[in-house]
Amino acid sequence: MVSSGEQLRVLVGEDDPLVREGIVRVLEEAGLEVVGVAADADDLVRKAGGHRPDIVVTDIQMPPEGTDDGLRAAVRIRQAQPQVGVIVLSQFLEDRYALDLVGDRAEGVGYLLKDRVADLAEFLDALGRVAAGGSALDPEVVAQLLARSRHPLAALTPREREVLALMAEGRSNAAIAAELVVSDGAVEKHINSIFGKLGLAPADRDHRRVLAVLRYLGAEGT
Repeated sequence: MVSSGEQLRVLVGEDDPLVREGIVRVLEEAGLEVVGVAADADDLVRKAGGHRPDIVVTDIQMPPEGTDDGLRAAVRIRQAQPQVGVIVLSQFLEDRYALDLVGDRAEGVGYLLKDRVADLAEFLDALGRVAAGGSALDPEVVAQLLARSRHPLAALTPREREVLALMAEGRSNAAIAAELVVSDGAVEKHINSIFGKLGLAPADRDHRRVLAVLRYLGAEGT
């Protein structure tokens, strides 16, 4: 994964020329290096192997089948090149896609709705987080998982549910504290309480706890 301060090398997968150009322009204007673009899933996988990018940003729906080819390509890239971060963009909210993408390894992965690209700061923050080995899950996906979970989330307080949602997005303790305007110590207490109520073992690294939360939320909801 990429360390802080290094220029990110990005491979973009998008079959719509206008959307592709827009994403490339946003990335380049932010100082990132776009090492290649691909208009279909097979080409994306080939170029990921050839260019060795730090991170791949791809649409879910791509040729040749126009269904979830981009998602499947992203999974293949993650399997072949574990060091490469992957962010999948989706036009529609499909939490099962997020769970499929994460699989058993939550580090270096992101699932965002395409609308997030319009928020440049949020999009670039997600890119940096994923490239550094973290995770970035769209808040709407997390909200849907929380809403349809069959687990006893009623045991959580409203504040704990807020913290849980931010944890599942991949936020660090410091980022959660900043978002909720509370101290780091308060966040840690909430997280320990959440793990205790949900029967999850605490984990030191953010991606491990994200994986634990996703497994918990998705295990009986699909």
